[in-house]
This record gives sequence, C-alpha cells and structure tokens, in this order.
Amino acid sequence: MYRRSFPKLLWYRLTQWVVGGVARVYFRLRRRGMRNMPAEGPVVLLANHQSHLDPLLIGCFMPRPLGYLARDTLFKGILGPMIRAYDAIPIDRDGGGLAGIRATLKRIKQGDAVLMFPEGTRSQDGKLQPLKPGFIALVRRGKASIVPLGIAGSFEAYPRGKTFPSPRPVALVCGKAIPPEDLANLDDEALLDLVAERMADCYAQARHVAGYGLT
Repeated sequence: MYRRSFPKLLWYRLTQWVVGGVARVYFRLRRRGMRNMPAEGPVVLLANHQSHLDPLLIGCFMPRPLGYLARDTLFKGILGPMIRAYDAIPIDRDGGGLAGIRATLKRIKQGDAVLMFPEGTRSQDGKLQPLKPGFIALVRRGKASIVPLGIAGSFEAYPRGKTFPSPRPVALVCGKAIPPEDLANLDDEALLDLVAERMADCYAQARHVAGYGLT
C-alpha cells in the first residue's frame, strides 16, 4: 500500500480545501460521479486534457489523493517545492521518460491512484484528441482499474496562450471504474477503443453539466 508522508498529505488536503473552495465560486465548478473512484487499490484515472488547470481541479475534487506525472523541468523552477509536495512523478520527455515510467508503474503496483492524460498534450481547440496507447502497459502490468473522467470548461477558462483564467463554468464527470479482470479479456486495440468511448461519454456529460450543450 502506497502511503504519503504526513506533511505531503496535509499539504494535499489543505490545497484541496483552499483551491476547491475558490474553484466552486470562480469556475462555478460542478462534479458528478466522484464516488465511482475506488476507495483503495491501484487505479489509473484517465482524463481529457484541456488546460493547465486540469490536474489541479481534478485533484481537488477526487475523494482520494492522486499521483501526478510532471515534466522534470517543473521540479527545478519556482513551482518545484509545490510539485514535490504533491508527491508528483518526474518525467524526462527529452530522455525518453523511462525512469518516470518505472516510477509510475511502481506507484501503481503499490496501490496508488495515478492521474494520466492519454491524449498526450493539451487540446488546441477544446475537443477530444486521439488517445495514445502508452497507458495500457502500465494498467496491465500494475493490475489497475481504469477510471474514465471528462473535464469541460477548462479550455474556455484557460486556453493555450491566455495569461490568466477567466471565470467560465467548469464541470467534472467521473465514469464507472473498469476492473482489471474486465480489462484482461480485451486486446490492446479493443481496450483503447473502450477507454476512448467512456472518456467521450464523460466529456459529453461534463459539457452538459457545465452548460455548454451536449456536443
């Protein structure tokens, strides 16, 4: 079982309380299905990626702490202490990221819940992008459940190139967990299609909840 140190857990919960309160007011953030997150055991939470707000907003409203993947350069800048306090996992993209992948797999095997964005990068237009299959090996080797999640409105609030977020409505919708025994019956292509379908459904629901319509 993966356990965070008390200072890191305290910092995480404090941030949830402060940032979560601000988000409820500033972004009128609404959420659905958070109870679909398993209370324990290895989980890979797969979400669409709309803006830099996504990890913070998702983490603030999930019922259990999440492990994050972050570029190793972020650990060296002004955000370094905060990134480390969140117990983030450094990823060296220029070097292939093998050390980060191993660290992520270790964290999953220890029973942590890890947030990943399988699109690979932030959306240019707010729409869903094709998924990259890199998460599949981690899920299979870590014997983890998959939880799909859709976030809507963070692109409208904070798209690429914007200096400061706008007070636009944001919503999160968490889908039902897919247990590892169900995943074992699917080949990689079928699994990728299933995750894409579940994420698209969560995203459509999130847009509706946020007031952006069904498309």
